[in-house]
Amino acid sequence: MPRLSEVIAVLDALWPPERAESWDAVGTVCGDPDQEVSRVLFAVDPVQDIVDEAVKLGADLLVTHHPLYLRGTTTVAADTFKGRVVHTLIKHDIALHVAHTNADVADPGVSDALAGALDLRVVRPLVPDPTDPAGRRGLGRVCELDHPLTVREFAARAAGRLPATAQGIRVAGDPEALVRTVAVSGGSGDSLFGEVRAAGVDAFLTADLRHHPASEARAHSVGAHNPLALLDAAHWATEWPWCELAAAQLDEISDRHGWGLRVHVSATVTDPWTAHAASTTTSEALGAPN
Repeated sequence: MPRLSEVIAVLDALWPPERAESWDAVGTVCGDPDQEVSRVLFAVDPVQDIVDEAVKLGADLLVTHHPLYLRGTTTVAADTFKGRVVHTLIKHDIALHVAHTNADVADPGVSDALAGALDLRVVRPLVPDPTDPAGRRGLGRVCELDHPLTVREFAARAAGRLPATAQGIRVAGDPEALVRTVAVSGGSGDSLFGEVRAAGVDAFLTADLRHHPASEARAHSVGAHNPLALLDAAHWATEWPWCELAAAQLDEISDRHGWGLRVHVSATVTDPWTAHAASTTTSEALGAPN
């Protein structure tokens, strides 16, 4: 069996930590470099439910997309929820490793996995990495559908192929407009509207769209031949496909090295929203618009 340091070297080759954003906190959070690793669990969030799953599974290494301590801390006391995570991991000899924005810009990365889940053909990065001469790394992806769909049909495809969440898929735009090209970005994507407009795509699928950026993006497309449609999925759901991609990458490397790692992907839903109540009030009941 490989040592943790050997497995981490492979993970750092897949997602070099130096390619993470300057504000990010990636890499190994806890773990003995000399401990042996036989079982690995991939998940989006390093929360207690996932750590308990890793314990039950008998994992030696937990790899998550989201950092545990993004803004630093002064304590790992077990009476805090993050401290309890650390205590549980160390008590059970489970290492924690994080690949966040360095996995976002990787080739393949988070948005490639999202595009794959939606059966889209990746054309290029939405925001290319200027240090990549091949032009394959970068944030988000510009994609093509195999055949045109209406916005309604594409939203239904996304709802059916991404993991189920309470939110589902929110849509802004004409449901009957045709979609041929799509920009996708796993996780929060409303900082990318400028790049999305420049890409000239028919639709943008991402997560965490806020009122004002979404409203302004729609306003920018008024009068356009094919106004931009927005599809807002749950943050967790847009990033979970990366776990399957990452697990497959490590599995292939394990086979090549003869390590015999047992690699798993958590199916535990860690999206924070747990229920959805559809609006029933009609627009007429709201009175005159302001």
